[in-house]
Amino acid sequence: MTRGKLVLELLVNGLLPWGAYTLARQYTGEFNAIALSALPPLLWSLLELARHRRVDAISITVLLGIALSLLAVLFGGDERLLLLREAGVTGLMGLLALSSLLWPRPVLYYLARATAGREDATGAAEFEAYWQTSPSLRRLMTAMTAVWSAGMVAEAGLRTVLLWTLTTERFLAVSPFVQYGCYGTLWAWTVWYRRRALPEAAEGPAQAAPGQP
Repeated sequence: MTRGKLVLELLVNGLLPWGAYTLARQYTGEFNAIALSALPPLLWSLLELARHRRVDAISITVLLGIALSLLAVLFGGDERLLLLREAGVTGLMGLLALSSLLWPRPVLYYLARATAGREDATGAAEFEAYWQTSPSLRRLMTAMTAVWSAGMVAEAGLRTVLLWTLTTERFLAVSPFVQYGCYGTLWAWTVWYRRRALPEAAEGPAQAAPGQP
């Protein structure tokens, strides 16, 4: 991800939701203001889907979070339940990814194989062959799945704690920095570990491996 893209995502997923909440709270009340704060990331996700015909992991998290928000509204959920939407989805995705360590192949394998297949007609087959013949690739996929999954669960837990200890306005201001700080740390670890564990990946199909499950 380029620096400009990162700044734009921080703006859309951090500053704009906080601004929307702060402005709307004066006119609509706490509950509706929190619901309106989901509009910027929702519109961003739809724009990315229209432009690239795919939704990345962050967009999926946002969209699932908004879906949970709508369910919360339907079932009379309060403000804190709405604010838990993304943390809840992230935590559930992390737990699901952790459970894949018990599968024959971790979830990151399937994401990396799908990415390789999108980039090249024979990419998926080449990645599969590489998986079969490279123990170091298998160790890499397993370790990355474990660390990213644990990181996602920890990040969701931290934001949940912050939700119950900060005011709503402060939580909306701090939460994006916690989220991107955690993911930035995981990306830095990924770059370091991948170079250390699989130096040949620069020339092989593992280059297609995404940074998170």
